[in-house]
Order: sequence, then structure tokens, then C-alpha cells
Amino acid sequence: MGVGPWEGPWPDGAHWDPALLRDGDRRNVADRYRYWHRDAVVADLDARRHPFHVAIENWGHDFNIGSVVRTANAFNAAAFHVVGRRRWNRRGAMVTDRYQHEHHHRNAADLAAWAATAGGGGSGIPLVGIDNVAGSIPIETYDLPRECVLVLGQEGPGLTPEMLEVCHVVLHVEQFGSTRSINAGAAAAIAMHAWVRRHVFGQSVD
Repeated sequence: MGVGPWEGPWPDGAHWDPALLRDGDRRNVADRYRYWHRDAVVADLDARRHPFHVAIENWGHDFNIGSVVRTANAFNAAAFHVVGRRRWNRRGAMVTDRYQHEHHHRNAADLAAWAATAGGGGSGIPLVGIDNVAGSIPIETYDLPRECVLVLGQEGPGLTPEMLEVCHVVLHVEQFGSTRSINAGAAAAIAMHAWVRRHVFGQSVD
């Protein structure tokens, strides 16, 4: 994976990383960012980030957190939020966390307090829970708001009662097989893609 040292005269521009040009770029980045230094990549992403956030409850060092963070990078989320334990297993993120903005909140109440004054003009953005609990609504039928926080729980127990209490709405991914739930990382990817379909490609729900 990656490319070797730059061949030919070096290009001009402050975004190029001399060490990468000299030694090659083995990072897991899109081709347009080859040989760019990290700060330049982050700045370019910041200029076009989408206005949805992703939050993950972290009470048991869930291995799925890294996968969720990697997907948040793929969809260029505004930021990802870790609720609960500050430390999380970063292996699954494959270094993508270095190109994103990370926020930590002690508990659901802290996340809710942050969301209450976030968004354009500080008017607040809703917390949208993703969990297949009683009373949840199919995500396929819900019109996701442009500014929102998609909130994911732990693999297995899902969102805590405290988090469910502060969510504006709780959605679930409709299933048709025998399993009770799908992987938390997969649910996160589906939720983010649903947001992209609605607000990037303009496909409203029926």
C-alpha cells in the first residue's frame, strides 16, 4: 500500500511533506492526499466537512469504536465524540483518527449539554440515537436533520438508559433475518450513509 519516493523535480507548495516526497508515502490516504503533510490534509477536510457528528458510548473498550471512527472519516463527519472512558482501542481506526476532530464527554448529560449550544449560531443540534429498542423508528423512514449527532452504543447492550433519555429520537436499521441486532460498526455505517443520501445526493425518504 502506498507509493515510493517522488520521481522527478519536487513540486512547489506548502502542503507537500519533504520527508514523504523523499521516502515515499505508505499511509492509508486517498490518492489526492499523497505526499501531503497531515496538517494540510486536515485543513482540506475541514473546508468541506459534513455537519453531522458521530458519538460512541465507551464503557467497555468496545473494539467497534475504531471501525466507527474509520467510517466517520470516510464520510467526512464534522467530528467524532467518545462518551465515557477517554481511552479507546484505536487499532480499528487505522490511523484515520489523526485526520478528524475528537471530543470527549464524561457521560450522556455532558454530551447533551454540548449539543444544546452546538451547530450554526449555537442554536443546538439534536442527538439521534441508533438502537433497536422498543419505540425506535426505522431509519429508512426518517428524515435525518442536516445538523445532528448520530449516537451509537456498545456492541451488545446498545445505548444506555441515560443516553436514550437525552436523544431527540431513536432510530433502528430495519432487519429481515433471524438475528436480533447487527454489528454496531455496520449500523453506524448505514446511518452515516443514510445521512449522505439525504443531504449530499438529495434523496428524501418516502
